[in-house]
Amino acid sequence: MRLLLASSSPRRRALLSLLVSDFESLAPDIDERRRTLESPADYVARLASEKAKTGAADQRVSLGSDTTVAMGHDILGKPRDSQDAAAMLRALSGNTHEVHTAVAVAYTGGIKTETCTTSVRFTELSEAAIQQYLLTDEPWDKAGAYGIQGYAGAFVSQIKGSYSAVVGLPLCETRALLIEAGVPVRHG
Repeated sequence: MRLLLASSSPRRRALLSLLVSDFESLAPDIDERRRTLESPADYVARLASEKAKTGAADQRVSLGSDTTVAMGHDILGKPRDSQDAAAMLRALSGNTHEVHTAVAVAYTGGIKTETCTTSVRFTELSEAAIQQYLLTDEPWDKAGAYGIQGYAGAFVSQIKGSYSAVVGLPLCETRALLIEAGVPVRHG
């Protein structure tokens, strides 16, 4: 059974390669605007499902995923510029936020979606630390303007939930969905 990762994220490709050795990757073209009153968890579940559906075909399993950082009902997306990124990091400083990551697998048997919510607490960040972090290339293509797998991991004082989901793909849930869809995974 062929597998398509409906994503161009290098982090998702790297995580998926821990589970399966052979898959294709293609960036889906979907409308990623949030619907009125849509919760952050429902938002990522819908996007993951839509991404997975774009690549579904006979004899092919398609996997879609989406991640967002949320403080309550507010979503902190990818920063538009350095001011936006700095504002996000200030909001996260000293606070706990949630990272919602959904993974969906579409195949001839249907579509299955799982959503992981991980609680992440940031340490207090000085303005100097925020400005220094903005000089790296880490904040620019990541929800919430940070990547836990990089230097910003040093900002995280506590995590409750799935580390891999914060990076971009919940491995445990993804493994179970792939097995259910008939995709052979490493270490069966």
